[in-house]
Amino acid sequence: MARIDDSLRAARSQTGPGDAEWLLAHVLGQSRGWLYAHGDDELDAAAEARFAELLARRIAGEPVAYLVGRRGFWCFDLKVTPATLIPRPETELLVELALERLPPGRALNIADLGTGSGAIALALAHERPDARVIATDASAAALAVADGNARALGLENIGFLQGDWLVPLRGEAFDLIASNPPYIAASDAHLDRGDLRFEPPGALASGIDGLDAIRVIVRDAPAHLVPGGWLLLEHGWDQGEAVRELLTGAGLVDVDTARDLEDRDRVSFGRLGGAAPDAAGAHGAG
Repeated sequence: MARIDDSLRAARSQTGPGDAEWLLAHVLGQSRGWLYAHGDDELDAAAEARFAELLARRIAGEPVAYLVGRRGFWCFDLKVTPATLIPRPETELLVELALERLPPGRALNIADLGTGSGAIALALAHERPDARVIATDASAAALAVADGNARALGLENIGFLQGDWLVPLRGEAFDLIASNPPYIAASDAHLDRGDLRFEPPGALASGIDGLDAIRVIVRDAPAHLVPGGWLLLEHGWDQGEAVRELLTGAGLVDVDTARDLEDRDRVSFGRLGGAAPDAAGAHGAG
């Protein structure tokens, strides 16, 4: 039997340190910190075999999040499966911008379109327990994951509806609609590389220029916003100008784009004219 340190040393040379540690910690049901404190412990044969199996799958390109079935987002540890997109840190910017635009001290209606694992909806429901959050997704399998995450977190102010984008929300109006829709061009070579090969294609690619889903959402969202209500969309780094044009063309005002930590366009937003916004950060790029 090999020691933990020896197994990690060999694995790190194949996958990098972070991946190897996440996989072994998962196999052992321990934290990554525990591995450092128990480096001289020996792995039993079953654990060693399971670690080797996961390591081989990671070397073949399968995402760590799918191998361990979890991914951290906001203040949560969420279940993820190949039916859901893997939550990315940059999507937390969308949550931050949404929270800035929600007026305090009153009940609100919020929608998250294409919720996947539920990451955005769950973060908003957690931070605004006075709000009613509705999350939609065309995939029943994804909604099952999101609902399970909500139950595990004990969030009761959130509901899930199956259907494309705003279709399940007929007759509803919201103070804020948020979405991280697919925005990669269908011909983008990155779809055949790395982790993206294993994620659901419908959650990644959207037409020739990657904007098909965003066009549908922008077209339909104004009919589902209360006066002064906000629409926020995550998109690709080179799509800010195009998304701003779509938002303006749909009649939204205070249109702008916020940049991520790499100083790239990442989230564009606008609001329906009418009642003046009364939330902090309601104007400007956030």
